[in-house]
Amino acid sequence: MAENLGDIDIDLNTDIIREWHSIVTLIAFVLTNIIVLFPFHIPIPFPRSFKNGILNGLCKLRVIGPREGRPQNESGAITVPGEEQQDEGGYWVKLRFPMNFITAPLIADLFLLAIQAIGRAEVYGGTIGANNISPIDIMAFFITLAYIAISIDASGLIRYLAFKVLQKGGRYGHRLFFYLYAFFFSLGTFIGNDPIILSGTAFLAYMTRVSSNIVHPRAWIFAQFAVANIASAILVSSNPTNLVLAGAFDIRFIYYTANMIVPVVVTAIVLFPFLLYIVFADESLIPLSIQMHELSEEARARTPVNPNIPNARGNAEEEENDPANGEQAQLLSLEEIMNPFLDKGGAGFGALIMAATLITLLALNAASQTSNEHPVFYVTLPAAFVMFCWDIAFGWLHRKETRKIARDGRREVERARAERQARLEEMERAALNENRESEPLSDTAPNQPPTDSTDHTTQGRSNDDNGIDIHPGLPNANMENENRTGPTADVTASSNDNEIQDARPSTSAKSTLYEKQEPAREDSFKPLDTVVGGTNCGASFERQVDAEKQSHCSVTVHERKKATLVSLLADSYRWSQETFPTATAVAGHLPYALVPFAFSMFVLVQALVTKGWVPVFAYGWDHWVEKTGTVGSIGGMGFLSVLLCNFAGTNIGTTILLSRVIQAWQKIHEANGIPISDRTFWAAVYSMALGVNYGAFSTAFSASLAGLLWRDILARKHIHVKRADFARVNLPIITIAMVVGCTVLIGEVYIMRPTTPYEK
Repeated sequence: MAENLGDIDIDLNTDIIREWHSIVTLIAFVLTNIIVLFPFHIPIPFPRSFKNGILNGLCKLRVIGPREGRPQNESGAITVPGEEQQDEGGYWVKLRFPMNFITAPLIADLFLLAIQAIGRAEVYGGTIGANNISPIDIMAFFITLAYIAISIDASGLIRYLAFKVLQKGGRYGHRLFFYLYAFFFSLGTFIGNDPIILSGTAFLAYMTRVSSNIVHPRAWIFAQFAVANIASAILVSSNPTNLVLAGAFDIRFIYYTANMIVPVVVTAIVLFPFLLYIVFADESLIPLSIQMHELSEEARARTPVNPNIPNARGNAEEEENDPANGEQAQLLSLEEIMNPFLDKGGAGFGALIMAATLITLLALNAASQTSNEHPVFYVTLPAAFVMFCWDIAFGWLHRKETRKIARDGRREVERARAERQARLEEMERAALNENRESEPLSDTAPNQPPTDSTDHTTQGRSNDDNGIDIHPGLPNANMENENRTGPTADVTASSNDNEIQDARPSTSAKSTLYEKQEPAREDSFKPLDTVVGGTNCGASFERQVDAEKQSHCSVTVHERKKATLVSLLADSYRWSQETFPTATAVAGHLPYALVPFAFSMFVLVQALVTKGWVPVFAYGWDHWVEKTGTVGSIGGMGFLSVLLCNFAGTNIGTTILLSRVIQAWQKIHEANGIPISDRTFWAAVYSMALGVNYGAFSTAFSASLAGLLWRDILARKHIHVKRADFARVNLPIITIAMVVGCTVLIGEVYIMRPTTPYEK
């Protein structure tokens, strides 16, 4: 039975598309890809009593603990203050359910199963495999190989090598741009695009921040993203799309690389001058001479710490994100790139394991009768296990050192937060004392609002005129609360800063203070002399605040003694970070989301096959090739693959769909008795390989999972790239890359491929 399910024959009968099951299947596929392109949240109303009952039940079972500083409503349930203000007294609360690249394909599959549009055969073909495409083998191979690649990245090797490239490039902008371009291409060829994006993107964000005359990071980050995805087209192991394609058409790994290396290398060579002199020809983007801030001798002599250890940098990260620090934040960023951490043992062992794995894969694949004779994860799974054992053993042997670093860093953070809280309290006391001293003058002097000449509207954010928002620090409200001093300091500081929020007076203390005033909103900044009356308010206020803090602290300590499931998991995770920093960091960066997404998309495409839509697309493709020949086959498939990356469930979904279309195209010619020429067939296949790799840097972040990862990393570094600007900047890059790659491929197939009939 398994063999029958695994060898689903493609039915070329297109009459089935008139049935309602087929129509609904196509609609579900289209809607799913629209949602992947434009994710959103669905507000689902729930009765408040139902939510409170669940929370109370979880508290009773000690799954979660009481939330500190959260008031209880009449039923005793713990609620969020902001939520209470938003819909206080309402019967319903809203749950925001995400509709994205994970949930949408899964819901579509479940819906089609519920209406019996698909069945066991489609699910089996989309998970176990059908027609030479084995999703479960592909996912096992990619996850295990990704562990080795990300472990190399976690050792600090990529950032250290980038630092060496930065040193070699010196202060010459064009030279440094070339060196980084060549470095990312060379490294991405062997370990894939994800590790390059994980570490290289953060490196460039830091580098452009500490360079005083690089106004915008656009040229550096877009070039890095493009070249990483171009390089991933060379080896089958570098991208899951290559695995799908090689499995679908039984391509040996060595043959795939032999056919792809020339178009890809020529693309990278030709693209560079276009990027440097046409696309990013601006001194503010790539200056001729880069002015980099100097790192002090003390910072150079300091031993770099492992960033995988929690709080390894102590309070440095918080200071770096604090806009009030200014120059200090730049120095901390400079230290991050000019004094990088490198685990020499982990980097060397990881590089050895990766090289041995790739060589073994190529050798076994070349020696096998077919490319699918032995699942490729038979090689990568043992290699990943050896790498995992190394990370665990290395972490355990150095556990005392890493735990001490984490403990010292945590104490430094707590001490810095305590000092910040003390400064805030001192500001509040000074404001109250100054207000008390000026109180006798209030009978004769007219009431005038205090003035603040400081303009805070332009601090916290600078906007790139091309749509890239660069945020050097925290939001504006936090900056105001940090910078306010004297009589204009506000005790109702922004609730966005947790540390400042903890330092504010408790709710009951403020209610006593403002018992004759209207409740202040969170976003209001009223001077104290408008809400405080009487000369004895300052002393009574301070005494009440101290009493409230002592009471709150005693309750908090008592509550924290009660362990909950959540607290135990949090403690276990922190222990794992401190004891096995590399293994924990790698496990946290593995592309788990790829697994449910890929399986769900495989099932959806398999549904299109069995419901007659893939044969319809194959007939259309056949008519196009008959009219345009080999050149049209390359151009048409290249255009389709790039376009569908943005509208057919990322480049993985596009590869699955187009592979099925080409398989159906083969069946059409077999049924007609008219064979496809070897030149035309392989022209279409390798043109698709170019398109699905290059399509990652086209018009939408969701064209690839790497694009979503790249966007999120930049956002964490306060660089926000808008959708429209992502498409606008990438449009000339993808145009040049595809024109060059397809042109070289045309020459290659005309030289290397005969016009004899294609044979499997």
